Amino acid sequence: MKKIMYLFLAASTIFATSCTDDDSTDQPPGVFEGESKTYQLQSRSDASVSGTATVVENEDGTATVNLKLSGTAAGSFPAHVHANSAAETGDIIIDLNAVDGASGESTTIISATKNGTAITYEQLLELDAYINVHQSATDLGTLIAQGDIGVNELTADSREYELSSAADASISGTATIYKRVSGASLLEIALEGTPADGEHPAHIHLNSAAEGGDIAISLSPVIGASGKSFTHIEEDDAGTALNYEALLELDGYINVHKSATELNVLVAQGDIGVNVLTGDSKEFALNSVLVPTISGTATVHKRLSGASLLELQLEGTPSDGEHPAHIHANTAAEGGEIVISLSAVAGASGKSWTHIEADDAGTAVNYEDLLEFDGYINVHKSITELDVLVAQGDIGQNELTGNEVSYDLAAVSNAAIFGTATFSERVNKETLVTLELVGTTAGAIHPAHIHTGAVADAPGAVIVTLGNVIGDNGISVTNVTQANAGGTLDYDALLAIDGYINVHLSAEDLDTLVAQGNVGANVN
Repeated sequence: MKKIMYLFLAASTIFATSCTDDDSTDQPPGVFEGESKTYQLQSRSDASVSGTATVVENEDGTATVNLKLSGTAAGSFPAHVHANSAAETGDIIIDLNAVDGASGESTTIISATKNGTAITYEQLLELDAYINVHQSATDLGTLIAQGDIGVNELTADSREYELSSAADASISGTATIYKRVSGASLLEIALEGTPADGEHPAHIHLNSAAEGGDIAISLSPVIGASGKSFTHIEEDDAGTALNYEALLELDGYINVHKSATELNVLVAQGDIGVNVLTGDSKEFALNSVLVPTISGTATVHKRLSGASLLELQLEGTPSDGEHPAHIHANTAAEGGEIVISLSAVAGASGKSWTHIEADDAGTAVNYEDLLEFDGYINVHKSITELDVLVAQGDIGQNELTGNEVSYDLAAVSNAAIFGTATFSERVNKETLVTLELVGTTAGAIHPAHIHTGAVADAPGAVIVTLGNVIGDNGISVTNVTQANAGGTLDYDALLAIDGYINVHLSAEDLDTLVAQGNVGANVN
């Protein structure tokens, strides 16, 4: 098994194409017409030089290699067939006649390798090799053209992945995996914005970028001047075979580092394989709680594997803050235990990313499960102040549909206290009932209920007990699924209810009302 080696290439993607010449009908009878195969030779040190290498079958089974370059100046350019792929490099195994600069051509009849081993046309097409054309006999280190041949030729199959900016917002790019005829892969990294004098180590790691993981495959460093890196891959660093199809199914991600001495600083990063995002996503609102200036969104992205990437994005977080976050069971109005722990939101960016494929108890949770989850998200002020929330929002089946009806709550015992009751529909047809009063006193707690009948018919029996209105903010939130006596009470049923709302002065003084209003069928 070949080991992964490195070639620091500063030119365009190695992408070989091939063709078989059509049979000619113009040849005289009895004249041998062999098959042929053409490979592309890409520019290297001189972008104006490129061409082809055509392998032609001879009548005796040997081969003729015709090199044809455009853009060459007068001179003689040595050429060779090397072992391995261009991304790996290897020793010379076949000497080719030098390319004549004036014509750009070279023709070599090949019947044996450099060590004397016989080789046929068919064997040459199965060779693990590449062709180099050099600047001169005294400057073999400078290449003017290069191309993979034989089993290293690239097929039309490829997969491109995004590499996003990390430490430097101006650096980003792509990682493209090309399939070779052999079934192995060529991985090309192409970054924009890299410094000309930089050299950036790169690796494929296990797991998703949100999870982190050990290095699985070491890649060629990205050369800053070109922003390019090329790596031949047919096995991982442990020596386990890894073909093109397996690489596309890898649970992994790519890191590109600032330098060999600053591996902790990333310049680009991106998920690959089964961790790639499909484009399916769902966004949920995260509302302000403690600080009115902090709010944002939680977006669930679907991976190819069916798992999820949950991205939290908050605006207004302090640059030095770090805000723990969790998915809890039930609605925010009900409260519930932590079900899934999320990565903390970094205050400087307001961002958090979490890979989710199971809850904290180990039960599998895929993307579809998360979209139907009975839960909500809390983002806390700090690890030492978990009781202080900076943002909160319902997710999954608890998301609000946008359908809602508001009712007036008029002042009763205190003309300064009044407000509204809003019934908001959830995806699961349950109802969020929000009471919002102005004029309440800090420290006060006001019990609230939905009663049967209309205000004019009061008193009526309590149908639904609502959450207490908190005097500090004048707000009460209640998730309503059923009446106190039992029986389902969904959004549509609540809008049709024969009822009214009472907000009381206190638990000790229920007879004194601070606000009251008809709801449901009793509203004109």
